[in-house]
Amino acid sequence: MDAPIRLVVTTGDPRGIGPEVTRTALERVDRTGVEVQVLGAPLDGTPADHLETLGPFDGSEPSAGHVSRSAIEQAVDRIVRGEADALVTGPIHKPALRAAGVLEPGHTELLQRLTGAPRVGMLMAAESTRLGGALRVLLATTHLPLREVPERLTTALLESQIELLDDALRSWWGMERPRLALCAFNPHASDGGLFGDEEARVMAPAVAATRARGVAVEGPLPADTVFSRAIAGRFDAVVAPYHDVGMAAFKTASFGGGVNVTLGLPFPRTSPDHGTAFDIAGTGTADASSMLEALELAIRLARSRPPA
Repeated sequence: MDAPIRLVVTTGDPRGIGPEVTRTALERVDRTGVEVQVLGAPLDGTPADHLETLGPFDGSEPSAGHVSRSAIEQAVDRIVRGEADALVTGPIHKPALRAAGVLEPGHTELLQRLTGAPRVGMLMAAESTRLGGALRVLLATTHLPLREVPERLTTALLESQIELLDDALRSWWGMERPRLALCAFNPHASDGGLFGDEEARVMAPAVAATRARGVAVEGPLPADTVFSRAIAGRFDAVVAPYHDVGMAAFKTASFGGGVNVTLGLPFPRTSPDHGTAFDIAGTGTADASSMLEALELAIRLARSRPPA
């Protein structure tokens, strides 16, 4: 008999909908051959006294950040020590993490530091969308002010992210030769330089270099068509040059059913594609669909985990 898949789940900010959607999703997911460990706020809505090992939590923003931070750190430690196989994280509140002394802007960067991973990638994955087909979008740059993106969007970065995505789709998704697209930075892919030069100066060289190393990637392709082409089945995934060009398309097509996957870690990590939703926390109205998808994908990736 195969060994069970061991998931560790962090419920995120205790003031948000994380505990609620975790409870609902765990009730719905097929847990055959799966063991689950939960770190964070109680799933039954009872007082959070047992959070002392993570906090303690007194309702304030700094204490909420400390609880979130401690849960993530303990979860990673369990996986590194061989006590779990994959991580599913509930939504955190970035200002609370900052108030708790975390300098990284989000889960992706924090997990990179905790694991020492040399490179990571933020992949938004929906195996089906409102339009039918799958959509997978890797954000080459993540939580940056838009004015900083041109400086950070280098050929070397794009090469690294394209190859990271290609490797993940081969290793974790089992694709023999993933078909990738690089989304352009400027309108209409700059129309031959009329609206900028990033396509010719930065992006085309990255495509040429990775193609020469065996990656099936095309581009840069205009943002107004590349995502629909991916959903139609022309590409298995798209590399987006900055956060909102990728996220706007992704959430329009798949909000509530998408999953955030961190590539480059030594273990699978998934998360729902929504935030803490403080305004509806505790009302019993939160949609657990994305957390359910995150659990299911983490189980799938853990089962296909490449040999160490």
